[in-house]
Amino acid sequence: MASPPIAAAAEIRARAATLGFDAVGIARAEPGAEDAARLQMFLAAGHHGTMGWLAGRTAERASPRGLWPAARSVISVGLSYAPATDPRANLARRDRGTVSVYARGRDYHDLLKGRLKHLAQHLVSRHGGAVKVFVDTAPVLEKPAAQRAGLGWQGKHTNLVSRTHGSWLFLGEIFSTLDLEPDAPHRDRCGSCRRCLDACPTDAFPAPYRLDARRCISYLTLEHEGPIPEALRPAMGNRIAGCDDCLAVCPWNRFARQSRHIAFAERASLAAPRLAELALLDDAGFRALFSASPVKRIGRNRFVRNVAIAVGNSGEASLLGAASHLAGDPDPVVAEAGAWAMRRLA
Repeated sequence: MASPPIAAAAEIRARAATLGFDAVGIARAEPGAEDAARLQMFLAAGHHGTMGWLAGRTAERASPRGLWPAARSVISVGLSYAPATDPRANLARRDRGTVSVYARGRDYHDLLKGRLKHLAQHLVSRHGGAVKVFVDTAPVLEKPAAQRAGLGWQGKHTNLVSRTHGSWLFLGEIFSTLDLEPDAPHRDRCGSCRRCLDACPTDAFPAPYRLDARRCISYLTLEHEGPIPEALRPAMGNRIAGCDDCLAVCPWNRFARQSRHIAFAERASLAAPRLAELALLDDAGFRALFSASPVKRIGRNRFVRNVAIAVGNSGEASLLGAASHLAGDPDPVVAEAGAWAMRRLA
């Protein structure tokens, strides 16, 4: 016999805490009209850039039941990856590269999905129903889902903000056919603050709560395959894989404690890597450096293209040899970025 919705929800939250999740909440699997409207506005403006997959399956993306009609509840979970220090500390070290905090440790997908599956199995064994588990593997609007489940709210930088964990939560979801007692949605607590908008080096926010990914350094370094527009390159500085600026300046981060998850701890090799050494990476070297890292998925060529731009922005004459090496790369996109770096340094 199935447990009452309230009892089942309380037991699920307790089990999630036992499994090491830092945040958990439940929402009804109902469409958010505002979420669908934001998505359509984002796509209509072309702000998704070359991420064509965002433009597909929009009906499924806009509603949990559009993705799985049998769903009745969505359990949202979060794992904190809050850093010990300011992730922008490397930006002034022009001969070094800056890797986004989320990518300095192990790939969160595997850890988060493993724990989610344990929680899902427990849910089915104790309370019945059917489940589906998602960690960036399906068209799910995970940040609006997390807001409806009470984990936090979507800030003006469009990322989730938690009163407890700041801007540093990895998210995952379990869709369930059970009618579970939902949590109260989290209300927006950004107020008049606009630090995240003002901190963006490339002015990627045309308005609060709106992101133009085509100008976002995270998109440019991780998602965009071709040459990066020259007008945006100087503002990228030495950011070679992602960008944390809009997250790092959020005042709510003052409540966030350093992540307790060892897997997300910063690797020494990615804390402040030397651009001169990164410029020499071949495919094998790249794979070794980013073994079990989320950066591995972008491939050597895209990453070394980013390194070439950081070299060009360094102002370090000692890196002219690295720029020359990259200008001779067999990949045309890398070679073009290397030639640009040479011109900048010369």
